[in-house]
Amino acid sequence: MLQKFFRKFVSSKKQDEVRQQAKEIILKANEEALRIREEAEKEARSAMTEAIELEKRLARKEQQLEDRDIGFSREKNSFEQSRQQIDRLRKELEEKKEATLLKLEKIAQLNKDQARELLLAGWEDKLKAEIAKKVKQAEEETKTKADEKAKQILADAMRYGATDYLAEYTLSVVNLPNEDYKGRIIGKEGRNVRAFELATGVDVDLEEEGVIRLSSFDAVRREIARISLERLIKDGRIQPERIEEIVKKVREDVEKEIYRAGEDLCHKVGIFNLPTEITKLLGRFKYRYSYGQNMIAHTLEETRIGVALAHELKADVNVVKLGCLLHDIGKVISDKEGSHVDLGVELAKKYRFPQAVVDCIAAHHEDIPFPTVESMIVYISDAVSGGRPGARHEDFEEYLKRIKTIEDAAKTQKGVREAYALQAGRELRVLVKPEEVTDDEATIMAEKIREELEKKFEVFPGQIKVTVIREYRTEATTKI
Repeated sequence: MLQKFFRKFVSSKKQDEVRQQAKEIILKANEEALRIREEAEKEARSAMTEAIELEKRLARKEQQLEDRDIGFSREKNSFEQSRQQIDRLRKELEEKKEATLLKLEKIAQLNKDQARELLLAGWEDKLKAEIAKKVKQAEEETKTKADEKAKQILADAMRYGATDYLAEYTLSVVNLPNEDYKGRIIGKEGRNVRAFELATGVDVDLEEEGVIRLSSFDAVRREIARISLERLIKDGRIQPERIEEIVKKVREDVEKEIYRAGEDLCHKVGIFNLPTEITKLLGRFKYRYSYGQNMIAHTLEETRIGVALAHELKADVNVVKLGCLLHDIGKVISDKEGSHVDLGVELAKKYRFPQAVVDCIAAHHEDIPFPTVESMIVYISDAVSGGRPGARHEDFEEYLKRIKTIEDAAKTQKGVREAYALQAGRELRVLVKPEEVTDDEATIMAEKIREELEKKFEVFPGQIKVTVIREYRTEATTKI
């Protein structure tokens, strides 16, 4: 019984605790619901307040826009009234002007166009003589000043370039201590002289007493041969092995001298950091001559003239410098075929020089129209340097002989009427008989003449332009 009572007591106590916990949970839930409700009502009131405020602001904005529209309408009406008033005044002015012109025409018995012509004719007659005098005076003054300015610019430019005359040779002479050296140079059965000619690439002439003449169109080879022969004579050991050894050493020394000469030329004209290959080619100018004018002297002189002209004409001085320095570089390129202009252009493009510099090289013999002012300056500088008295020298008889050879190459062709060599033999113009030579045959003839000239001139400074002209004319004369 006691146990049953105890269990019943414990069960009743637990039920009371559960009921108490349930009441507490319900109470907390009611409190939380009340809190949430209060917050929701607060947020609703806040949103309502904001909505009312926003509505008031929109109402004010609408009122402002309405006021502005009213102001714009008033201004528009005012502007329209002003415009109408201006139009009315303009119309009244035109009417008054027309009435005045009618009165003047009636008084002068002339209409408007007649009055204008009469007035202009009077002024024209009055000023005609004076205008003609002023125009003539201005033309003469302009021409005089232009000629004087051009002469002054050229004279000032030429002052920078005057150099001494230097003769051109294709022979180098080596003096011998005595005649016994000729035998030693020839060697047994001529093996020494053959080895020397093979190593240097020059022709050896032993005919004259006391000297040995070295002949070659390549001045660098000739210089290597001259120095090598002098060293062999001084050394005394003249034999094929020693010849090859000396020539090899001299060639290395000359190559170094060529590079130094090219570098010195670049520095003198104010150009630096050129590619090594370009500098070496420029150094070969030291041993290259054109009609007796040394190429280094000519290039230095031309560049100074070109720079002076560029400053006067406000041209690009750097382009003119490079154009003058490189214009003849094709003359020392010996491993390729072609004119020195084409070879120079190809080399400049290979080393990616600016197009303006390439144009200067391409146009310095007028092979193409002058594309820039700088290219024309290079052409003028080249002509001034090469054409001044004493700059170049050529045997007159040899000159006439070459000109005659060029003209004869065309005159031997069938149907040729006349042939003229122009520009010191750089251009050949051929006039053909139109009744004997057709247009197609004229084109073929130009190619034949070109091939004939290439056979006759293995070495020629520049290139020869062949122009075949076929012109057909029909004439009729009246009896009256």
